[in-house]
Amino acid sequence: MHASGHERPVREPRPRMRTAALLCAAAALVATAVPASAQTRAAPSAPDPLVVVDCFSQPQVGPEEYVLACGDGNNRLVDLRWTDWGPRTATATGTDMVNECRPNCAAGRFHPYPVTVTLSKPRPWPGHPDVERFTSIRLFYPHGAPSPVSQDVTYKLVY
Repeated sequence: MHASGHERPVREPRPRMRTAALLCAAAALVATAVPASAQTRAAPSAPDPLVVVDCFSQPQVGPEEYVLACGDGNNRLVDLRWTDWGPRTATATGTDMVNECRPNCAAGRFHPYPVTVTLSKPRPWPGHPDVERFTSIRLFYPHGAPSPVSQDVTYKLVY
């Protein structure tokens, strides 16, 4: 009885509160009933892939085009089809478009040379923690190279 002499009314729990309590209890029950082996775990994050750095200091993975002559653009690899992009090397076939620069580069014409490209020698990319870049590019011309380049040539990538 209440101090006023009246019987205190008994309150029924609110429907929303009862529903929320039941849902919490059910979730706790399910969480403890599922075996640990059935629970999904976050996959470990994959390491960043190796990159080749372009003329604009942008990282590229499997680019379709790559400029070899950053100063004037008179030598570029196009239509690259990468058959491998692995942890030590990357290999593609494509076309090396080379400006003959005759009588000068502004008036010269571009000529296509089929080429096999191999990137290698991954090294840490300065200023980019946890990213490695390829530092060497090998060009092999199966049907003849642009003069005066040899049929199989390797260059250091400095970007």
